[in-house]
Amino acid sequence: MNRYPLWKYLLIIAVLVAGVVYALPNLFGEQPAVQVSPAVRAAQMGPQLADRIKALLEKDGIPYRGIEADEGRLIARFANTEDQLRARDAIDRALDRTYSVALNLVPKTPAWLQAIDALPMYLGLDLRGGVHFLMEVDMDAAIRLAEERYLSDIRSALRDEKVRYVTIARRAATEQRPAGVEIKFRDAQTREEARKLLEDQFRDVNLTELERGGTPYLMAVLSEEERRETKRFALQQNLATLRNRVNELGVAEPVIQQHGEERIVVQLPGVQDPVRAREILGATATLEYHAVDTEHGVQEAVRGRVPLGSKLYRERETGDPILLKKRVIVTGDQITDAASGFDQQSGSPAVFVTLNDKGARKMDRFTKENVGKPMAVVYIETKTVTTINEEGEPVKKRETFEEVISVANIRERFSKRFQTTGLDNTEEAADIALLLRAGALAAPVDIVEERTIGPSLG
Repeated sequence: MNRYPLWKYLLIIAVLVAGVVYALPNLFGEQPAVQVSPAVRAAQMGPQLADRIKALLEKDGIPYRGIEADEGRLIARFANTEDQLRARDAIDRALDRTYSVALNLVPKTPAWLQAIDALPMYLGLDLRGGVHFLMEVDMDAAIRLAEERYLSDIRSALRDEKVRYVTIARRAATEQRPAGVEIKFRDAQTREEARKLLEDQFRDVNLTELERGGTPYLMAVLSEEERRETKRFALQQNLATLRNRVNELGVAEPVIQQHGEERIVVQLPGVQDPVRAREILGATATLEYHAVDTEHGVQEAVRGRVPLGSKLYRERETGDPILLKKRVIVTGDQITDAASGFDQQSGSPAVFVTLNDKGARKMDRFTKENVGKPMAVVYIETKTVTTINEEGEPVKKRETFEEVISVANIRERFSKRFQTTGLDNTEEAADIALLLRAGALAAPVDIVEERTIGPSLG
């Protein structure tokens, strides 16, 4: 005799059927693929690129299962790894550096299952295999960069207050003294004026008076607290940057976490191309704000006659030349936050930036004197690029890419918080905010351990 109402049996059957349907994607497995994603925002990812890749593969006689768009990237599917490798080499040769070409594994889930969001369960490194990196942050470089920033700030402070000095330079550590900024003066009275000024403006450094050959010196050394804060910031900033770079590889559920005080563990399940992953993760980038040189003609600089104190760059979006002042206003590591939004007056897309105290003081001085003039954001990145020589052997070399990602007019004096307008759309604003927030490594990283791990039972 049936003791339960019919609706309960129907509910159980419905749950079981739904469970079976949503478990089906795990039975289809994965297939080799080549992933093409934009390396810069100017890269075109529309149907024309897909048609170009199809024509290329057909010309080279490389069979493929299909080419589809997926979250801003193109995925070309293949029946086996041999065709996948041939296709990767052919596509990489045909496309320029505005595109990133990488190997990947993608699910073979049928379209009707994908339409109801039935996707395979993502497996970790132990079940799926992949690449394991142990990366060490160069803390000496982080401290050195901090000392160079202090050198620039101290020089500006002394000049603003008209305190004269003979020389100012960063000195490496010796057995007798630690590394720091050394300032030489003509007399002890001027040194005392400088000491009082710097004690008031730079509370994160320890000042020591020195005498060599009767000449007065002042040594500025980072305090232990500031050194610890610099190292902590370098590690946290690098963690954020590496997470964004892993997204370029299209890896599902990566593991990126701190390991000790100076190291970072990166695990990339399913990655077939460890060389490409290493190039992206190890790339060193920074951001700088420069004044636009409006006093000299760009065409003269293009012909090779670059004015003293200026440098010729290219705009990322258009490739047009633009002349900037060499002197750096603010660097990327002085940015504490960045977010995209809309300008309240015009309603156009904007990026809202927050600087730390040192960056705010420098920006305040610059904008006070340059209202109505343009300012540019320069993105600088050094990548390790692997090429094949005539003997067919891989050759590594480091290439530095410099490009202007944004140019905007200074509307009014500002310091700690400001906005950048003149952007084409909200997507561009979000991209620039992302670059400002986590686009730069605060210090270089070295890969001290790399392992390719095969799948196991866990």
